[in-house]
Amino acid sequence: MERRDKTNYYLDIAETVAKRGTCLRRNFGAIIVKNDEIISTGYSGAPRGRKNCSDLGFCRREELKIPRGTRYELCRSVHAEANCIISASRRDMIDSILYLVGIDVKTKELVKDANSCSMCKRLIINAGIKKVIVRDTKDNYRTILVNDWIEKDDSLSEEFGY
Repeated sequence: MERRDKTNYYLDIAETVAKRGTCLRRNFGAIIVKNDEIISTGYSGAPRGRKNCSDLGFCRREELKIPRGTRYELCRSVHAEANCIISASRRDMIDSILYLVGIDVKTKELVKDANSCSMCKRLIINAGIKKVIVRDTKDNYRTILVNDWIEKDDSLSEEFGY
């Protein structure tokens, strides 16, 4: 039996975590790993105590036909990365790796070109996480150096009027 490489092993776990998500559009799973130990997990879902979109049977962003990657303030969910960071201490996250997997609810396929939103990028930066690894296919992934997000500050792009 061929042993699964460690990166895909952690991405497989993040993919399983994503299956707990309650979004009706896309569910993400995230895990933070440091020194080969899982520090925390997180998935997409409404804040504790609030009804999830899956409970309500509708998604406000879907009803309003809001395109992917925009207007997250209208979303009921806390993103997987944010939930993962909330569940860990910063001391444990410094120089850690966040593994991220997104699943399209309708097609059950991996989210194409998945990435953290601008708010989650800020949380990841402040948490001290050094790398984000995103699953593209069952065996392929991208490694993002968080320092690149700091150096190439997308909050200063023309999209935001700067």
